[in-house]
Amino acid sequence: MRRLLVALLTLAAMVSVVSRASADAPSLKLPPPTGSHPVGSTDLHLVDDARRDPWVPTGPRELMVSMFYPALLSIGQRRPYLTTAEAKALLTESGLPDVDPARVAATRSSARVDAPPLLGKRALVVLSPGFGKPRTTLTGLAEELASKGFVVAVIGHNYESHGTAFPDGRVTECAACGSDSTLLPPIRSADVSFVLDTLTRGSSKWSWLIDRTRIGMAGHSIGGYSTPTAMVNDQRIRAGVDLDGRLWSPIPASGIDRPFLLLGRESEYTPAGPDTTWAGSWPKLTGWKRWISVAAAGHASFTDVGVLGEQLGLSKPGLLGGLRGMELTRAYVSAFFDANLRGGRQPLLDGPVAGNPEIKFWN
Repeated sequence: MRRLLVALLTLAAMVSVVSRASADAPSLKLPPPTGSHPVGSTDLHLVDDARRDPWVPTGPRELMVSMFYPALLSIGQRRPYLTTAEAKALLTESGLPDVDPARVAATRSSARVDAPPLLGKRALVVLSPGFGKPRTTLTGLAEELASKGFVVAVIGHNYESHGTAFPDGRVTECAACGSDSTLLPPIRSADVSFVLDTLTRGSSKWSWLIDRTRIGMAGHSIGGYSTPTAMVNDQRIRAGVDLDGRLWSPIPASGIDRPFLLLGRESEYTPAGPDTTWAGSWPKLTGWKRWISVAAAGHASFTDVGVLGEQLGLSKPGLLGGLRGMELTRAYVSAFFDANLRGGRQPLLDGPVAGNPEIKFWN
């Protein structure tokens, strides 16, 4: 009996230590954006009644879209990063079931929920996340663009991520996982066009904030792969960015004559690297273009995952630090859209600079 009592007391002490460690663990946070504007944010639940969902065709296509915008004042609560259910799904999909999902869900960002927007028509940038990942993994980039005066729409492509929460309490799973990746760009292209239709419609309050002649798109991984398809199908998209996304489907022979940026890992995306799809697509990008590689970057270096993983102690030796990855991604993507949607002068895009030794330009 005494041994049993000692064992129970020992177990209780261990549980107490673990609980205290979890409670005392520092909150995860994203670096604040560097632009001059405070950032506001709100979530939209959009329903495309004209289209059945391609993955679960029992109802219309539904999307959750996170809007980020320059705010008049930095008031309101900080934007929640994920619901606990979404965080749990992300961690399980990432092979990290032992990480407390509540800690990830409580990640601190800079945007303020429903803060009053700064009036005036502004360029719009649509962001599309990687396959299986929630739209919130592009929050750091979205906040940066909004702080520099862009309106940003981050699309949650339903059934294409592990866990998407809807206002009525539903959390959808990744019905598309395991599907042929070439099926995704046309679906995402249709999603983007629907979102643009909705936001720029005269009855939408967003039409008062968006200059429909200045629209761009950027995506990570599958989102980047889907960007050329969206540009071919929707001429409203005036400039595009592919962040570390292999272009499995060829760009049509007619090409894309609008500005385009390829930004990816040096280990994959150089003219002599393992990937051949960028080199094959390069001649078909006939407008202003840049091909930039980032030394020591990983696939997650272009999203929040690199930053949050680093804070969780999950960094891989030899890879670019999460904060540095975000810093470079923010700098080059915002410079690209400033130059090509607002006509700003951006020497950063002219070639290598001493302060960014990780960056290489390719022709």
